[in-house]
Amino acid sequence: MRKYTLKQFFQDFYLVLILIFLYAPIVTMMVLSFNNTKSRTLWGGFTTKWYTQMFENQAIMNALYNTLLIASLSALIATIIGTVAAIGINSMKKVPRTIVMGVNNIPMLNSEIVTGISLMLAFIAFGISLGFKTVLIAHITFNIPYVILSVMPKLKQTNKSTYEAAMDLGAGPVQAFFKVVFPDIMPGVLSGFLMAFTMSLDDFIITHFTRGAGIDTLSTLIYSEVRRGIKPSMYALSTLIFVTVLVLLIITNFSPEETKKTAVPLSPEENARRLNRRKRNSNIKRAVLAAATVVIICVVGFTTYGRYSTKHSNELYVYNWGEYIDDSVIEQFREETGIEVTYDLFETNEEMYPVIEAGAVNYDVVCPSDYMIQKMAENGLLAEINFDNIPNLANIDPKFLEMSREFDPENLYSVPYTWGTVGILYNTKTIEERGLPVPKKWSDLWNPAYKGEILMQDSVRDAFMVALKARGYSMNTENINELQEAKADLIAQKPLVQAYVIDQVRDKMIGGEAALGVIFSGEMLYIQEEVENQNLDYSLEYVIPEEGTNLWIDSWVIPKNAENKENAEKFINFLCRPEIALMNFEYITYSTPNTEARKMIEDEAIRNSEIAFPDLSKYDNLETFQYLGTEADQTYGELWNQVKSH
Repeated sequence: MRKYTLKQFFQDFYLVLILIFLYAPIVTMMVLSFNNTKSRTLWGGFTTKWYTQMFENQAIMNALYNTLLIASLSALIATIIGTVAAIGINSMKKVPRTIVMGVNNIPMLNSEIVTGISLMLAFIAFGISLGFKTVLIAHITFNIPYVILSVMPKLKQTNKSTYEAAMDLGAGPVQAFFKVVFPDIMPGVLSGFLMAFTMSLDDFIITHFTRGAGIDTLSTLIYSEVRRGIKPSMYALSTLIFVTVLVLLIITNFSPEETKKTAVPLSPEENARRLNRRKRNSNIKRAVLAAATVVIICVVGFTTYGRYSTKHSNELYVYNWGEYIDDSVIEQFREETGIEVTYDLFETNEEMYPVIEAGAVNYDVVCPSDYMIQKMAENGLLAEINFDNIPNLANIDPKFLEMSREFDPENLYSVPYTWGTVGILYNTKTIEERGLPVPKKWSDLWNPAYKGEILMQDSVRDAFMVALKARGYSMNTENINELQEAKADLIAQKPLVQAYVIDQVRDKMIGGEAALGVIFSGEMLYIQEEVENQNLDYSLEYVIPEEGTNLWIDSWVIPKNAENKENAEKFINFLCRPEIALMNFEYITYSTPNTEARKMIEDEAIRNSEIAFPDLSKYDNLETFQYLGTEADQTYGELWNQVKSH
């Protein structure tokens, strides 16, 4: 028996440690895909409902479909173009071949973000609207160099004399190529195809910058969900993908090998005949498989291209926050008006603005926040709304139209959609157990007793709002000394902060992962419902700090380059209908400015909630964000970067 040495122990321990680091996160994700709650820390029992929701989720299915289709089409087309290009390059003389190969290698060495932005700018410059076709073209462009790199070594290994001999024997150039050259370079071609497929399948940057309205792949969808908080249905999808790949690997590695020996020795002539027959059958199968693959991909590709490229005579492009409208509302609008709606999402105002400014996608109606509406109006990006087409505006409480004058002075460009405040969400159990006072001020977020228990907003204006209000300053200040003080305070607070998040704060607080969090008031109805449904032994309460806070309004606007302005006005008018506004309120739980919709809320506790519908006259120092200009935006951004990088 071989002695088990200390060296072998450390080798095995190292291997086990590597496997744990590699697969523990995957196993965790797989377990969470069967968790009956959305919490990442509390086990609510076994369930398969997230898998059901995954298949029922149209966004996930469309993203999966787009991902596989774009990867397949781009890999196929890039393989064809790349193989032809490699043959041409290989026939060049040494110096030009070296130069061309050097140029070919640049895109592979270059940062993907440079390629993505360059392609986006090129599409805009040539007047090509972003959509399915631009993503496909971008992926083909990105993949071609990898195909050339894979095929070139095989071309160098081919014997030119064999090709010339085939020509001498009467074969045409095409026939000689496919009979002599192509079989030799086939491994390189297949390697190039697989590499292109993998690169396209896994791509995010190129897709992010070149996609248009309604186009999502798994990478862009997951990115957007990370910003909002990943749903368990995405865990289910990732689990299925991992299991599928694992099964394929097992089948590939453990499939029985073909028996190479026979019971009776065969003559050289018989061996040669069998070998030729095997090669012929293999070539036929390969050709049939390749032809079938090409046909299927082309048919599906052209169908999809037609689906995304066909212009509807009656259409509307909507750009909105994530989970900011009831899907059934959009479907009802389609049924009532016959207008085909293409719906796209953004995560922050700062993400939305450059898209509208660039004009790469002509959205017809957008839902920005107060200060961003002011910025868009001052920079000539908004069209005046014809309010004659929006009679349901009468349902909007006049006080919100008056408040809108702070960012839309003449009420020309916007129609209020949702509103609310920003406050502190706290865990009553944690507060009680630690014997800490109930947070009432922004300054409580600097209490060392809450170290590692504080969730801050990952947003420059929202984060600085907290620090500025804590010092009694205006959240719209441009005073550099006040901003420097706020920056210093945020840096001093960092050791106490568990994480900078956006929408994830609600799920983290529900899961008991933190004690305090900065949150929008509209999340509270959902949070309280989840606490009740999960029978948690603690409650989550909301408070508007004494120093004052942000009173925000999100409104619908129409970009100046909108191609379907009348349809956009129909959509806005539709959303102002009381029953429609009520549906959206019940779905997103953010306060509605629609007085008639509020009257229709059946639950009296919600209808009169001091959180959802606070009496604003009771609070001092409520402010609405203002657009402060390019220079001030740059100052805020630089100071925020210093905070994050400290």
